[in-house]
Formats: sequence, C-alpha cells, structure tokens
Amino acid sequence: MVVQEIAPGIFSVGALDFDRRLFDSLIPLPQGTTYNAYLVRGKEKTALIDTVDPAKELELVTNLIKANVDTIDYIIINHAEQDHSGTLPMIAELFPGAKIVVNEKCLDQVKILLDIGEDRCMIIKDRDTIDLGGKTLEFLMTPWVHWPETMVTYAREDRVLFSCDFFGSHYSESTLRVVEWGEIYRAAKRYYAEIMMPFRSSVRENLEKVSALDIAIIAPSHGPIHTNPALIMDAYRDWTSDAVKNEVVIPYVSMHGSTEKMVDHLVSALREKGVRVLPFNLVATDIGELAMALVDAATIVIGTPTVIFGPHPQAVYAAYLANLLRPKTRFVSVVGSYGWGGKTVDTLKGMLPKIQAELIPPVYIKGAPGASDLHSIEALAEAIAAKHREIDILVKG
Repeated sequence: MVVQEIAPGIFSVGALDFDRRLFDSLIPLPQGTTYNAYLVRGKEKTALIDTVDPAKELELVTNLIKANVDTIDYIIINHAEQDHSGTLPMIAELFPGAKIVVNEKCLDQVKILLDIGEDRCMIIKDRDTIDLGGKTLEFLMTPWVHWPETMVTYAREDRVLFSCDFFGSHYSESTLRVVEWGEIYRAAKRYYAEIMMPFRSSVRENLEKVSALDIAIIAPSHGPIHTNPALIMDAYRDWTSDAVKNEVVIPYVSMHGSTEKMVDHLVSALREKGVRVLPFNLVATDIGELAMALVDAATIVIGTPTVIFGPHPQAVYAAYLANLLRPKTRFVSVVGSYGWGGKTVDTLKGMLPKIQAELIPPVYIKGAPGASDLHSIEALAEAIAAKHREIDILVKG
C-alpha cells in the first residue's frame, strides 16, 4: 500500500494483503484483506494509530520511511489482536520514546500477547483526549466490538473516526476508499456476520455511542475507508436491529440422496409460498457466505442424515457455527432421514442454546422419503410461511 493522505495531516500507512485466503485459520478471504494503520501529524506531536499483521511489518516500516517519520510520540492500540498489534514490539523498539496508548483492559492483553512492559504504556479512559497540536484525539471505549478491550479513536478537528474492526471489511482495494458501495456492502455484511454478529447487542449500543459524533470519514482497520459514513452506519443499524426477513437458510448435507430430496422439496414448497430460500450444501459451502445469510433470516432449517447415532459431522459444524454466531433467527427446524435409529434431532436441538428461536416440529423419517413424507415437508413449509406471516403482522403493527 502506498502512503495516502486521507485528511489534512492524516495518512494511511498500513498494508494490503491481496493474497491471504484464510483468517484465524477459519474464515475464507475471497478478496484478501488489509491491515490499516494511520499516521496523525499535529503541529507538535505525531501519533501512529494501530500497526499491522507481523507478516506485513516491512511494508509498515517502508511506509513510515516514505512519510518521512523521524519520531513518533504515541502509538495508539485500539485493539490488541495481533493483526492490529502484532508489529507493536518492533515499532516500539524503533521509536523508544513513544508512549503506547492503551485502555486498562488492553494493557493486560498487550502484556500477555506481546510482552510489552507496563512502563511503556499510557493508560487512558473513556472520553480522554490527547492534544497533538491543532489535532485532538479522543478515545471512546467500545467493549465487545468485538473484544472486551476494543476502543475507537476520533480525530475531532478532522472528523475522522478510526473505528478499528467496527465498520470494517476483508476487502483489498488499492484506492483505499470505497468505490463501489454494492461490493463493499457485501464484504462488510460478511465481515459483520463473521466477527460482530455474536455481539449484536453490544455493537448496537456502541453504534449509538459513535453516532453522536460528527463524522466525515470512517477509517477502519480492515478494508477501504468510508467517505460517506451514513451508508455503512445505516447498514449496521439494519443488521443489529431485531427485524428479520422472509428468508429461510437451509444448511444441509446428504449421503445417499434422501436428505437432499427432502431439502429440494422443501425449497420448492417454500418458494411457492413466497418465501426466499438460501440452501447451502455443506460439502462445498463457503462458511462466510453461510454466516452472511444468517444475518437476516427468520428461519434456519438444518438438513442432515443420521451417521451412526447422531447428525452428520458437517451438520454438527453448521449448528455449532450458528450457535456461535447467535443470529436473530426466530425459528429453527430439522429435516432428514435415518436408517436404524439415533438421536439426531435431540442432538441438534441441544447444540443451539444461544439462539433464542422457536422449534418448528421437524420432519425426520426412516429411509427414503415417500409420498406421505413429502406431504409432511409441504406441511413444514406451510408452518414456516405461517410463522413468517405472523412476524410481518407484528412488525407492521
């Protein structure tokens, strides 16, 4: 990434990573990612906001050289996870006079994750400020967006919010700024689903907190910056709201075709009733796409055969993921078949304690589905559609 001025005296000095394809050994990155770091120059002092992933430390140092940085007075760590802070030990060594600005919870993290000494740190609290000379940095605590120590930094005079993971996206864009909102909307929604959705209530509270600021630019730690902040903030209001859409997500796996036949019939029956359906064959599913679909869906139906005495491991994975992400889903159900027995439905029900959803009676059959079983699938589709109609009445009322 080249050094770019995003506001007077404020520069992007982070790194693009077009080639990375997996994050946290879990999350696919079809568009790569960025590790954004920002240099803020006042008349008297200079601050570096966040660092980069250790794999890109050379790019950060190179950009600081390009920006003619000979001193840094403050290194601000909004979040201690290593993709933001991993280069902190090296930068702290290069600039021994710099104070590392952290909140109290972040101090604990940089000590145990990065072996940073407390003597190097300056501990700040909510709404504390630092004057750089004509540029004031204000710190707002935003816990559980998405770690307990996360905070954001606001440059008052320039109206720039350095939002850390908040409003971010795993998306490499060489221009640094949002160019095509539709592209970034999908990337940001996917990022929200994977990272923020488990903390929806906290995200919603902190969204209201930062909404009180006068913001001209949102500069996140991943993805392009937002020069039209209202777009991403309105999207977050939608995603964090309690409103769900007339959608059913069906993660499924089939071994010999019986469950697949049931899922296909359910998809057709729901479509006939005007319900949008998003099926995901778990054998080939990108979990980021599945997570994104869960953001708005009113209903989740898991399709699985029984393997020995329980659900297929792929279905277990999907149920575990859904429970971990805690979508605002209102209803859940299960379809599938078994050969001789087991407790597949009970097992899956027990795996979803964090999803506050009503169980619609599953359709779980022995053997291949016959005509009566397909009628039961149609009845399930009608039950789901009826539940969705009830939601529409409640929302409209």
